[in-house]
Amino acid sequence: MLYNVIEILFAEDNMDDAMLTIRALKKSGLTNKIQHVKDGAEALDFIYCKGNYAERNFNDQPRLILLDLKMPKISGMEVLEQLKSDPRTNSIPIVVLTSSKEDPDIKNCYALGVNSYIVKPVESDNFFHVLEQLGCYWMIHNVHPVK
Repeated sequence: MLYNVIEILFAEDNMDDAMLTIRALKKSGLTNKIQHVKDGAEALDFIYCKGNYAERNFNDQPRLILLDLKMPKISGMEVLEQLKSDPRTNSIPIVVLTSSKEDPDIKNCYALGVNSYIVKPVESDNFFHVLEQLGCYWMIHNVHPVK
């Protein structure tokens, strides 16, 4: 895979949620440049070019990270904290896409620098609509810094 063309890094351990999200992104035309990882450790490996992603160029970062909070190995909260505290990665927009409506999670994510926090809608039609809007905003309308 050509990792220099990845525009969205999607970290989600639940395969049903992952398939639903990818299908919604595909419906909005945004899946040709997505990399799905299954846990926080793999997300960090991708960003920092380690393990299976050692050949990836660190300068070719995704334009957006979609991040679940509750993942194995390294939680989404820990991934968020590491990426937002690193000056090399802190400008990558991170959208938490999770089922947690817990106020402490929301407050902690914003304190760590998350760009947006979205609670996954249970109804699939609403979920498709939310993801379509999310993709359109972050990938088309949002202005990214020049590399």
